[in-house]
This record gives sequence, structure tokens and C-alpha cells, in this order.
Amino acid sequence: MSDAVQIVWFKRDLRINDHAPLLAASKTGAAVLPLYIIEPDYWAQPFASKRHWSFIHDCLVDLNTALSGLGQPLMIKVGDAREVLGALQLDYVISAIHAFEETGNRWTYDRDIAVRDLCSANNIPLHEYPSNGVVRKLRSRDDWSKIRNARMVAKIVPKPLALAPMPVFSSDPLPAKDHPMFGTQPVGRVQQGGRETAVADLRSFLNHRSRDYLHHISAPDLSERHCSRLSTHLTWGTLSVREVAQSIAKRREQLSPLEKKGFERNLTAFGSRLAWRCHFIQKIEDQPAIETHCMHPAFEGLRVHDHNEAYYQAWANGQTGYPFIDACMRNLTAEGWITFRMRAMLVSFASYQLWLDWRVTGYHLARLFTDYEPGIHYSQLQMQSGVTGINAMRVYNPIKQSMEHSADGVFIRKWVPELANVPTAFIHEPWKWQKTLIDDCDFTLGKDYPKPIVDQAISAKAAKERLAEIRQRLDFKTTANGVFLKHGSRKARPAKGKSSKRKSIKVKSIKVKDDDQLSLF
Repeated sequence: MSDAVQIVWFKRDLRINDHAPLLAASKTGAAVLPLYIIEPDYWAQPFASKRHWSFIHDCLVDLNTALSGLGQPLMIKVGDAREVLGALQLDYVISAIHAFEETGNRWTYDRDIAVRDLCSANNIPLHEYPSNGVVRKLRSRDDWSKIRNARMVAKIVPKPLALAPMPVFSSDPLPAKDHPMFGTQPVGRVQQGGRETAVADLRSFLNHRSRDYLHHISAPDLSERHCSRLSTHLTWGTLSVREVAQSIAKRREQLSPLEKKGFERNLTAFGSRLAWRCHFIQKIEDQPAIETHCMHPAFEGLRVHDHNEAYYQAWANGQTGYPFIDACMRNLTAEGWITFRMRAMLVSFASYQLWLDWRVTGYHLARLFTDYEPGIHYSQLQMQSGVTGINAMRVYNPIKQSMEHSADGVFIRKWVPELANVPTAFIHEPWKWQKTLIDDCDFTLGKDYPKPIVDQAISAKAAKERLAEIRQRLDFKTTANGVFLKHGSRKARPAKGKSSKRKSIKVKSIKVKDDDQLSLF
């Protein structure tokens, strides 16, 4: 058995900068074992995908290079976390395990409990450190914003100067991106991962791309460039939220008088959305069950027994007959990212017009999103499906959205080439096009492109009526107040006499912000 070691267990924190567990382990003077565990059971879950692994693979290669530069490479182990740590205990004297608190799926929640039990049974100190703006064992939501903001302005943790090397070191090989453990091959492109790319993307956004951030945040084509594209880096931890928050503050301080007009408002808005990101992850930290259960129990089982598999397959494959819906889904499938408004519209259409359960559609989207972040994902699924009990029903009209965000039809034609010959005047509603004798293009609705699978206006109206009926029950508001107290934003309201541009809805004696401000990244 070798000398004592300090294990640093990397999870969703694939960097050496602003990494409290790594620095703490390095200060002990003992040998440091940086460890990443690839858990096959995790990758068999319905939310996991090869797209995620492809990004993580880049991050691990980059992380190993950085750690090797400090004197100790990254150890890769494949297997159950408890079994891996138990086996390491046979080879080393484990003085302590250092890790960030992980706020993820129920699967990781249960895994972490099992590891804590293992450490307790074997007298291994387990030191867990706060991650980003999430507060574990938060007593009251009233305290959250103050704690989060204090963390964001605290000094960034410096990276260690060096790591004491391991006397004996044996790592499993890093599985390839196309290893069958991680599922089927992703369709299309995967965003580049790794710390180096993350820093380059942050610098590019702050110095150049953020100038038109708010102007293009909802456009499904232009947002790809003008949104930050940092969400995936934050999800897998190649950047910390604090690093980004302080970078925004420094950039604002350095703006020249000429730059202020173009950048200041956009950077302020982005900083606000960064805070909302933490706000949403806090929800699943406080209540892991929101991955599988409606926040307001009155909606439980609402859509479960009405599942229409044909509707689901049409939605998932971009074949609903609604051009903008299909273009957005195909874009997401190909690129692994689409702007928030389009994500919300896809969920809204599935939940209201197609009456599909958010848990079914949510797993499909989780596999597609390279930036799949459970805390944001499940809260937003519930919000856009109308089952939180504290948010307004937001039912997106896909035709209206299409006309607003792809007026010229270029985005639609790019992703739904079957409609290339349909005149622009009818690109949003091709079923209204009546060909005349002088039209010589070869296009037949129902043959070359599907007819709409539902009448969206009729199905949306029926869905809203069903949800409204539940919201009118006698005990609904009492339970909704409880949901708000646990999860609602405590953002200050405008002073009397001052108007707010954001809409509010009333739930008994409380107000809940509408979600215009939640266009994350």
C-alpha cells in the first residue's frame, strides 16, 4: 500500500482555475490524486447522450493536460463510484476526498449519498465545497440572493502552483468519443469542449459578440453567434459562474465612452441571466423530485394517460407540419443548441398543442442539449407546460413566432428544404397556398411535407381550458403559495408609482414574475 493521498473527485467542474477542492488538497502537502469516474449506469439513463460525452471528452483531454502541467495527470476510472473508491482504498491510504457539491439529476443525488455512506463507514473525511451560486441546506429562499451575490464577488480561488505527484499511478484509458457505452452517435455537430475553448468563447462574447446580444437573443439563426454560447461550458464546469460574473464586471469597468452605448446594457442583461441560472439550479437542489414530479401536485397525471406516440415521433423528428416548429427541432438536433425562446416554444407546442407529458419530451430534449443542466431543464419544462402552479400559462403560437423570428423564411428553408419552392408569403402556413396554372414548382402538401398534425389553435384552446379548470379548484391557491415560498423569486418589486415592463400574475397574495427575463444564454 502506498503513502497517504488526497483525492480530488472531478464531476461537473472540469477545470483547475477557481477550484476550491483542488487548491485545498494541494495545500495539505500530501500526494494529490485527481480522479474522474466514468459511471456506465449514469450513461444508461434516459437523459444521457453521446453528445454530452463528446463535449466532456474534449474537457477531460484539456483537464489532463492542465493537471499534468502541475505535476500529476488525471486518473480515469470506469465503474460504479462506490466500487472505484473502494478499490482505490486497497491501493492507497486515502486521507480525504475533496469534491464540489453536485446539483444534478436524482441519479447523481443518490450516488452522492451512497459515497457519503461509504466514506462514513470507512472513516474517510469527505470535504464538499459550495458550487457556483447554489446553497446546500438553504433554510429560506429569502436568504438565497444575498448568499449567491456574496459568492460572486468573493476572490477567485487561484490554481495550485504544483501538485505533489503520486508514488504509484494507474489510470484506465479514456474511452473514445464513439464508444458504445455512451449510446448512439449524435447527429450533426457537437460544440468544442475544454478550458481553452471556454476562455476563448468568453473573451469573444465580452469583447465582440455581446454588442448585439439583446437584439438577437430570440432569433434562432442570429442567436447562435450573438448569444454567449457559454451555457455548455458552465454546465460541465470549464468555467465557473463566478469567473464569468467577475469578467462581466471588469469588462463593464473597462468600456470606453464609445463602447458603452453598444455593450453596457447587453452586458448588464447577461449578468442578470447569469443570476437566473443559479436561481433555477437552486430549485432542484431544494427539491430533487422536480425531475419527475410536478411542482404543484394538482397537475400530476394530467397528460400521462393521453400520450399519442404518433404526435411524439412527429415532434421529435421535425415532422409536425408546422414549418417553424420543425425547423427549430431539426436545427437543435443538428447543432445541439438553440436559443431559449425556441426551446420554450418547442416545449409549449408539445405540452399544449400536442398534449404530451413534459417528462417524456424532456428526456428527448435532454439528450439533444449539449448544455443539458438538470436544474434549469426540469424547472423550465414544468414552467412551459403550465404545471408549476405559480407561473402564467405561456402558450406559444407557432405561426406568430414564425412570422416574428423568420419573416423572410430563410431559417425555415435552411432546415426544412422540402419547402424551398413554397412562396415566402406562404412559408409559415404552406397549407394556405393554392397553386395556380402559372405555378410550375413541384410541391404537394401531404406528400412532400406533412399536413399539420393538429389544428394548433383548437388544441391550444382545449389545453388551456383543462389547465384553467384545475387552477380554479378550492385548494389550488393554498398549495401554490407553498410552491412559491419554496421556489419563487424574491426579486424586489418596483416602488409604488413606478411601472415595470415585466408582467406579473397573482396567486392569492403573492406575485410571480413572468419569464421574459429567462432567455438564458
